Amino acid sequence: MTAQQPLTYDAFVELAAADPAVVGLVLKGSRAHDGMSTRHSDHDLYVVLADGATAGLTRFAGHRTAGLDLVVISLTGFRAAGMPGFERYALARARVVLDRLDGGIARILADKARLDADEAFRNAGGLLDAYANSLYRSVKNHRDGQVLAARLDAADSIRFLLELLFALDRRPRPYNKYLEWELARHPLPGWDTDALLRAVDRVSATGDPSPQRHLFARVEAAAREAGHGEVLDAWGEDLDLMRPR
Repeated sequence: MTAQQPLTYDAFVELAAADPAVVGLVLKGSRAHDGMSTRHSDHDLYVVLADGATAGLTRFAGHRTAGLDLVVISLTGFRAAGMPGFERYALARARVVLDRLDGGIARILADKARLDADEAFRNAGGLLDAYANSLYRSVKNHRDGQVLAARLDAADSIRFLLELLFALDRRPRPYNKYLEWELARHPLPGWDTDALLRAVDRVSATGDPSPQRHLFARVEAAAREAGHGEVLDAWGEDLDLMRPR
C-alpha cells in the first residue's frame, strides 16, 4: 500500500487468510469489546504463525498506523503472551477472527481468561497484603491530618483491591477502561456491581475512611473464606484501624 492508501484491517485479514502459515488471527482492544469502539479506535490484531513457518507476512511485524496495529507472533509465543503480564486481560477478552487449529486458538484465549487455582491463590495472598497496606496507610494518614497522603494511598489501595477481587474469582483484572464493561457482563460473585463501583469512585476521589472500612469488612470476609486468614492475622491489632468503627 502507498502512504496515500494505508493498509486497512479488511485488506490485511484477506491477505493473512490466504497465507497457509497463518494459523490464527485474534482481534483485541476496543474493537473486541461490544459497544466500546469509537471513530478513534484502531484494529489491534495478533497474527499467529505456525511454529517454524516461513511467512511473507513477517514483514508486517511492528506495523502500526492510526487504523491498524499488528503483532506477528509464533504459536508458541502466542501461548505465552500475557502469561503472566499486562496483556493477559486484552487476550482474555479478544475475539477470534481466524482459527485454523480446530478451536485451538479459542482454547488458548480461554486459558488466558482463567487463572489456575494455585496461581490465583498465590496472587490473591500478595494482593490482599498490598491492599491492606495501602488501606492502613490511608486511614492512618487521615487520622493524622495528612489529607493528600490519605487520598493518594486510598487510590493506590483501589488498584490492589480490584486485582484482588478478580484474582479471588480466578480472572485477570480488566484495564480501567473496561472495568464497567466487564462487570456489567461478568459480575464478581457476591458483589453488587453498582455498589462496588460507587464505593471505588468515592474512595478514589475522597480518601474517606468510612467507605474504605466498609469495603475492607467485605473483603476480609471473602478473603478468609478463600483461605487467606493468615495474611490478615499477620496485621494483628492494626486490623482494628481498618475495620468499621
